Amino acid sequence: MPNTTKAASLLLIAGLCLGLSACNVSRMRLSHDFGRAVRQDVMAQVADPTPSYTGVPAPGAGGARVDLAQQRYVTGKTIKPATNTTSTVSLSGD
Repeated sequence: MPNTTKAASLLLIAGLCLGLSACNVSRMRLSHDFGRAVRQDVMAQVADPTPSYTGVPAPGAGGARVDLAQQRYVTGKTIKPATNTTSTVSLSGD
């Protein structure tokens, strides 16, 4: 019986050591600035929480201008956007 208890103890210790080794973080192949580009991109895409516009009022907030745009939309007098294509293909044969 003592042999099986000793073997079970060794197996338990080996399992615990293996489990603890998974907690170790290896940075052997990562450079010191790993992830900096992602953090910089995220910061660049975050909107400014306190924007300061030079126009008074803020752009697009003029009541008369918005009213005219709404009237053009309702009456169907808006300018239709031009259709764009990615490319034009022409074939010519001899």
